[in-house]
Amino acid sequence: MAKLTAQQIAAEKLDGWVYILGALRTRVATPDFATGLALVNALGAAAEAADHHPDLDLRYTRVDIVLTSHDTGAVTGRDIRMARTISALVADAGLTQECATIALVELALDTPAHTAILPFWTAVLGGEHRVGDDVGDEVRDPHGVLPTVWFQESGSEEPRQHWHPDVWIDPAQVQPRIDAAVAAGGTLVSDAEAPSFWVLADPEGNKVCLCTWQDRTF
Repeated sequence: MAKLTAQQIAAEKLDGWVYILGALRTRVATPDFATGLALVNALGAAAEAADHHPDLDLRYTRVDIVLTSHDTGAVTGRDIRMARTISALVADAGLTQECATIALVELALDTPAHTAILPFWTAVLGGEHRVGDDVGDEVRDPHGVLPTVWFQESGSEEPRQHWHPDVWIDPAQVQPRIDAAVAAGGTLVSDAEAPSFWVLADPEGNKVCLCTWQDRTF
């Protein structure tokens, strides 16, 4: 199956789904655990019938669903079809899905020489070193629990910020997050790379990037 670009995925207009870091993601609110479990069972049956399986996270008041084609490491047409099937099952159960509250965090380590420190972070995090056409050198948790760590080239002059988080969110949530951050005493440092990412800083100058799929090739 061919990998779909972010623009192709957006063109499918999947209500309640957001494309973040190589996967389609949605969140379904449930009134209790039993309702969530029933939905998971229905999703499992549909996944078996289609021979295409989402990652499911069942909690007391929600079910988080992640779709990606593991054999390609990206979203394909199979995921689009499964997303529509899942949305129909959610609606049939009288539940609603949304993506406004979904966010993923990556950690960026600013360094002038990442090759010297990459083995340490791979070891201490128990991670895997990944590199490819669509990613730079990074350390990923093979179990998908810990944030990915990637390395951003920087100067060596001190003092400097060594770490900054990248917060990946639905593009529709960027402006509300910026407004809330500024109201909380932060500043918008730069929107030069928008709509790919925006740089904000807290009152002490610690920076964070709000990131989206927009204007990206992956």
